[in-house]
Amino acid sequence: MDDVDPFARGRIELAERRVHRFLRERVEPAVHGERRTVEVRAWTVDGEPVPFAEAVAQRFEPFRVGERWGRPWDTVWFAVRGEVPEGWGRGEAELLVDLGFDAAQPGFQAEATAYRPDGSIVKAVEPRNAWVPLDGPGPFAVLLEAAANPVVFTPFHYDPTPVGDPATAGDEPIYRLTTLELARRDTEVWELLQDALVLDGLVAVLPEHGARRAQLVAALERMVDVMDPADVPGTAAAGRAALAPALAVRAADSALRVSAVGHAHIDSAWLWPTRETVRKVTRTFANVLDLIDRDPEFVYAASSAQQYAWLRAAQPALFERVRAAVAAGRIKPVGGMWVESDTNMPSGESLVRQLVHGKRWFLEHLGVESDELWLPDSFGYTAALPQIARAAGVRSFVTQKPSWNETNRMPSSTFLWEGIDGSRLLTHFPPADTYNSDLGAEDLARTERRFAEKGRAKEVLGLFGFGDGGGGPTREMLAAAHRKADLDGSPRVRLTDPATFFADAAAELPDPSVWSGEMYLELHRGTLISQQRTKRGNRHSEALLREAELWATAAAVLRDAAYPYDALEEAWRTVLLQQFHDILPGSSIAWVHQEAERNHARVADALEGLIADALAALGDGGAEPLVANAAPVARDGVPALGIGTGTAPVAATPRETPRGFALVDDALRAVVDRRGVLLSVQDRASGREVLPEGLPGGVLQLFRDTPRDWDAWDIDAEDQRDGVELLTPESVAASGDAVVVRHRFGASSIEIRIRVVDGRLDHAFDVDWHERQKLLKLAFPLDVRATAATSEIQFGHLQRPIHRNTSWDTARFETVAHRWIHVGETGFGVAIANDVVYGHDVRAAVAPSGRPMAVARLSLLRAPLFPDPTADQGRHRFTVSLRPGGIPEAIDDGYRQHLPRRTTVGSPVEPLVAVSDPAVVVEAVKLAEDRSGDVVVRLAESLGGRASGTLRTAFPWRSVAATDLLERVVASTALGRSAPGGSVPIALRPFELLTLRFSRG
Repeated sequence: MDDVDPFARGRIELAERRVHRFLRERVEPAVHGERRTVEVRAWTVDGEPVPFAEAVAQRFEPFRVGERWGRPWDTVWFAVRGEVPEGWGRGEAELLVDLGFDAAQPGFQAEATAYRPDGSIVKAVEPRNAWVPLDGPGPFAVLLEAAANPVVFTPFHYDPTPVGDPATAGDEPIYRLTTLELARRDTEVWELLQDALVLDGLVAVLPEHGARRAQLVAALERMVDVMDPADVPGTAAAGRAALAPALAVRAADSALRVSAVGHAHIDSAWLWPTRETVRKVTRTFANVLDLIDRDPEFVYAASSAQQYAWLRAAQPALFERVRAAVAAGRIKPVGGMWVESDTNMPSGESLVRQLVHGKRWFLEHLGVESDELWLPDSFGYTAALPQIARAAGVRSFVTQKPSWNETNRMPSSTFLWEGIDGSRLLTHFPPADTYNSDLGAEDLARTERRFAEKGRAKEVLGLFGFGDGGGGPTREMLAAAHRKADLDGSPRVRLTDPATFFADAAAELPDPSVWSGEMYLELHRGTLISQQRTKRGNRHSEALLREAELWATAAAVLRDAAYPYDALEEAWRTVLLQQFHDILPGSSIAWVHQEAERNHARVADALEGLIADALAALGDGGAEPLVANAAPVARDGVPALGIGTGTAPVAATPRETPRGFALVDDALRAVVDRRGVLLSVQDRASGREVLPEGLPGGVLQLFRDTPRDWDAWDIDAEDQRDGVELLTPESVAASGDAVVVRHRFGASSIEIRIRVVDGRLDHAFDVDWHERQKLLKLAFPLDVRATAATSEIQFGHLQRPIHRNTSWDTARFETVAHRWIHVGETGFGVAIANDVVYGHDVRAAVAPSGRPMAVARLSLLRAPLFPDPTADQGRHRFTVSLRPGGIPEAIDDGYRQHLPRRTTVGSPVEPLVAVSDPAVVVEAVKLAEDRSGDVVVRLAESLGGRASGTLRTAFPWRSVAATDLLERVVASTALGRSAPGGSVPIALRPFELLTLRFSRG
């Protein structure tokens, strides 16, 4: 029952209104009360950005405040001149800039870099950080490199827009220069404003009827009473004195402690291309360095070696300032990855190289090694990640993305995350549920509400600063942090770094809870499907990188050929950049995906050249037709990782029957009917039918795809309640060794070549796709009684329930798999492999007979309209195979899809390495990163059991050691004793990852 006096409540509300108006109309304008005009001239680049030296050499024309400027994605340089008057104190003179900002959030619209005449950078100009410090008194000159980045997105508006592609973005200026003037900042008024905003923010979140809230309102009202509205500068000190007692009340002993770390999550590409990210990184680091100079307690954390590398190449002088700040402990490189990558779709070796290249760059160029994994915004986290991270020397993990879950809330904020091999990472979700905090009262109150370990722990992490589009922390955020160091009504705030936070969190919570397995994001499931050409490029590049390293290593150690270190490093870093969590998931503007496709094509050309050179060296002048098998499994008479004579598998010839066409070989019999779908798939050895009676297989299903939010990111379960099955093909006919099915629907067409080859049923799709907001799936009903489906992930596999017993099961309606899934019961199962499909769903169902069955579906294509209205339009190719068998057969078929036959000529080459236990797969063979010539072999146990055997090499070596991913020697129980040049005994735990280094010197 509400027993508070309504009159008292009304009195407080009236006081708040009075305070708010006073701050808005009197105090805020008085911060920069004295202003002067400046001279402005401008030069339009009319194209891609240019360096400072080129810009200042151009002819600048007079420009008036109020004029329009900037076609979409263009750049305008403004040359500003003026004079700071005598009598203005040190640090008072500022250039105020409004480029035409039309939203409060920085990073998503126009922004600028401010330069001195000598080319050194001062700081950035952004919507909520729109000032440039000036020296004085006396003349000054500033050059502003203003980027006319169009507004692609405003929150929860997903209208198709042409501005994401320069070819359709338009030619008219999109901004108006609103403000460019010299102003004198009154420090005392600014400090008064920060005092008042901190207390007023607390008023908004404290209990409505609490004494502390009433105290704060009274203090704020006293501030208004003691000040003269006609002379805010002259009475600001009195106003601060009125607020001081309220600011001096200390926090309760039970208050949480927020380790506040400056941050700016900068998407390496998203609603802007990578070339603009380079400038965003420059602007953000410039802001950070300005704050470091002003505040001795401020510490900033930034991830992504790629972004530091961009800064070093584009702005070497600014990079040297960053390097000095890193050495001083003021900037903390975190994460250790090349970029903040997606973790669902990159291969295991790609995630390894994210850490190898990221950590190596930090060590070589900054002299530091991060032991935190830092992925606050990726769209779910693979269960293989803890092991990969630990193998790279990582001990802790930061993310907040699971707080976006639509259905279920993760049960802990600080916990141990356990991966598929049992490795564990100390993990923390900042309970503010954002990496863009402003340290305001609302964020801190949310932190206190949502911290799951309340009562057991008090240490939490707070990441503050404008992010996504960059910008970083501001002086106002730091002012709030200092005032909340020990303030009643708020968690305590301390400025610190991530390593200090994790040390303190581990000390106060010695026995944290454990989350085992993947951290599935109950949102953004459509990112497994969107922009399939980008995904195909990634899968193909990963395969080519494996081949290029293997054959180049073999050529180096067996034929003394030169190893292409630089070319491989460039290829890897290009591919790693395309795995950024808004590129590979398909959630960027058209420009980004066009660039990604070009990058993958360039990588493919380079790697094909490296492979050809290596195979030619290995061929040693021979002319015998051969097959180069880069897979870790033998195939077609060729050993794993070897080059030899092989026989191409022969496909069955279609035979017409009354029901359609039969495809039969020694292992499999399939029937395709006149609808172009499977009537029967029979395992000939067991006589077992794969399909439930009365249900067709290999059926294309078309669904509406109109998500509630986030077009390219999301698919919604309700859109899949009703769909259309494509059962009326244009034609079904035998052609060579295939049954060819052709469909036309809407504006699209599909050709499917169905073959039976080597006991495997293949569906090869050639799709000319022109649908909009549709989702295309391929469905296989399976006559198996299963409770779970097995999906390949990095360095192993994962079982997921296919029932809907819990809300967690129900929410997991679209899941990631790499090259294969497997659905089975004891003694019988079905493997479904693919060449470039990531989205799958497998659910328990009931057959027409009333018996239980499973339905496995692969998600082939969709066509979202935002942020790229042309997403996925055009030609696509897929191959999907089905085979009765177990997980070993699934693994084999996955490698067949991933690494197709490569023919060559020469002389047979013995495998460089061979492992006696087929459960142990070789995932990488390469030369060491330090260019010593040592051979590095990466192995993984693939079946989820214990494996032991020997590894044999075809090259001499002096010693062998287990290493971490950075190829530094570590202790390992997986490696037995061995003599130089002999066999190497190994014994791996389930899904264990092992890296071996063979020294040949």
